[in-house]
Amino acid sequence: MDGEPEPTSRASGPLFVIKTAHTIIWAFFVGSIVGMPISAYAGCFHWALAFAGIVLVEVLVLAFNQLHCPLTAIAARYTADRRPNFDIYLPEWLAKRNKEIFGPLFVLGLLFTAARWLGWLG
Repeated sequence: MDGEPEPTSRASGPLFVIKTAHTIIWAFFVGSIVGMPISAYAGCFHWALAFAGIVLVEVLVLAFNQLHCPLTAIAARYTADRRPNFDIYLPEWLAKRNKEIFGPLFVLGLLFTAARWLGWLG
């Protein structure tokens, strides 16, 4: 074993806690990405700005961690599994393409919010 963690099909102990927390945090940020243009559409620009700010904090955290969530490194201590979803309860395809899906959605949401705020979109 050489002190190496074993890959497991089910998370237990600390890995379960990390994966659960990571999934809840992920859902919070996805909710913020989706909530921003919805708030802008409703004319609630203070909420749209708050959602944008929340996501921008996440972007900064990722930027300072070489585009990886800090929880990934912590989860890696408890398993040798390195599938895209080893550290989060998401389908593998979604975990693998997370940034490619939600990054453009965030940018589009920002553009939509700005256009609504500037009055370009009724």
